[in-house]
Amino acid sequence: MTAPDLPPVPGEHPTIGRDYEYKRLGTASILAGLDLQDGNVTARVERRHRSREFIQLLEELDVRYPAEAVIRLNLDNHSAHISKETRAYLATRPNRFRYVHTPKHDSWLNLVETLFGKMARTLPTCARSSIKQRSASFRSLVLSDRRNCLSPRLSKA
Repeated sequence: MTAPDLPPVPGEHPTIGRDYEYKRLGTASILAGLDLQDGNVTARVERRHRSREFIQLLEELDVRYPAEAVIRLNLDNHSAHISKETRAYLATRPNRFRYVHTPKHDSWLNLVETLFGKMARTLPTCARSSIKQRSASFRSLVLSDRRNCLSPRLSKA
């Protein structure tokens, strides 16, 4: 059995302290899209991250936006984004999705990574919960952000 989480201590350690040994409770894949115009997040929590799950996210985005809109996606180089199945789906919707791939070493350029960082800071106790509990916590965080609708403010320096 692992030791319980330690609360943050001012001046000692600012975050929750955890034992280096832990029971693995499984992983979940988070697929998310951040709309830079209104700050809304379209997200899915899945057991796996295959082409099938990625295509489901694309279908959600396709329904969400007007048919004449071009949906621009800033993506990392995950194989599901460029698989045969994904390319076949994209072929059924020509000019609907436009991809921009971030370089392998620059994933921080993908602004949705800030959402994942917020999740890590906001939901620190999720590390020791079941996949179902983590998925529910993430979904509630996304719904909360939709209500607050915090749009990123980008400006030229």
